[in-house]
Amino acid sequence: MNVILLSGGSGKRLWPLSNEVRSKQFIKLFKTQDGRQESMVQRVYRQIRQADPDAKIIIATSKAQVSAIRNQLEKNVSISVEPRRRDTFPAIALACAYLYDVQGVSPEEPVVVCPVDPYVDGSYFHSLKRLSELAITGDANLVLMGMQPTYPSEKYGYILPEGAAEVSKVLAFKEKPDVATAQDYIEKGGLWNGGVFAFRLQYVLDKAHESVNFTDYQDLYTKYQQLPRISFDYAVVEQEPDIQVLRFAGEWKDIGTWNTITEAMDGHSLGEAVLHESCENVHILNELNVPVLALGLHDVIISASPQGILVSDKGQSSHIKPLVDSLEQQVMYAEKSWGSYQVLDVEDSSLTIKVTLKPGHSMNYHSHQFRDEAWVVIAGEGRVILDGKEKLVQAGDIVSMKARCPHTVLALSELKMVEVQFGKEISGEDKTVLN
Repeated sequence: MNVILLSGGSGKRLWPLSNEVRSKQFIKLFKTQDGRQESMVQRVYRQIRQADPDAKIIIATSKAQVSAIRNQLEKNVSISVEPRRRDTFPAIALACAYLYDVQGVSPEEPVVVCPVDPYVDGSYFHSLKRLSELAITGDANLVLMGMQPTYPSEKYGYILPEGAAEVSKVLAFKEKPDVATAQDYIEKGGLWNGGVFAFRLQYVLDKAHESVNFTDYQDLYTKYQQLPRISFDYAVVEQEPDIQVLRFAGEWKDIGTWNTITEAMDGHSLGEAVLHESCENVHILNELNVPVLALGLHDVIISASPQGILVSDKGQSSHIKPLVDSLEQQVMYAEKSWGSYQVLDVEDSSLTIKVTLKPGHSMNYHSHQFRDEAWVVIAGEGRVILDGKEKLVQAGDIVSMKARCPHTVLALSELKMVEVQFGKEISGEDKTVLN
């Protein structure tokens, strides 16, 4: 299979575990068979590899998510990076150009597009393979996967098929309805539109050329802003007269709210948490190193992270986004390609963070114009370079850097440091990369 995974969004509905650079798909909410925690993107990527070890997987995403993707997935994962966010049609067009020009995929091969964050079982990926086959052997330019509804939902658009067969011609698409209209769609055989579809690669390359005259992937990347800011559904799917739908009746959950997250969790808590027996339908997700204790609560979600603390009735948790938009916050935790960092303290003229580097990884060789820094190594071993001079460091060592001093560190083992930044103008923009 050739698979494009769409990784977008800010995940504000899952605040405080999500933030501007840590979208919902990177939160490690699920347990693997060996007891490790994994995120939505790790889970889906692993499941595709299990279903088809030879699959070519490309992740279409924005610049802000590249570091987290490289942190959580294998080093050589293929990523098509939008130069700027423009919606799903431009993102898919660019990813298709990447498949053709960079990965050498034939224009006659099928391509499957799906979101990176559904909660599904193995049957979903067997249906993806079937969808891929239909893109070549079927009688349509586009083949969608329609999810068998389990209730009349207002959250999804609906696909109305011609009949009840496994594969049917699509008669119509319907926008997100009210409950009564959704029930009517279901009685007529309507399916949820889960944003999963397949086509021949040439089909979307042609659609991209209709919008922009380009020669190859790099040229399209340069002209990306000329592509219309429009969803693939509006630009292509709803304009295509020759379209089929494959019915899917297996497990499928669109995990985008606290309610759907807690439905997919293995237990009622993650992290340090104690739920008294007087609690009913309560879930705690705690990323802090202090315990959370709950007593006598019903239908409540409690979530705590360096970004903040949420205590919400489950029925109200989907209304969180406008409240989060009203907060003025800096990012308190982020995953980078080299490791992660967590903000510990913010003062007027200092910023303290905890940095964790993965073995064999390093920061860029860089300097700062307006701030001094000090590193306190608290675990592991590394190699520090200060203004071209190298030295080994280990737990207990302190390294000081004045403003404009070039510096970097390479982790020889997992390396943990406390970094203190000093200055009147502390900013993430104050960084000059030197290599």
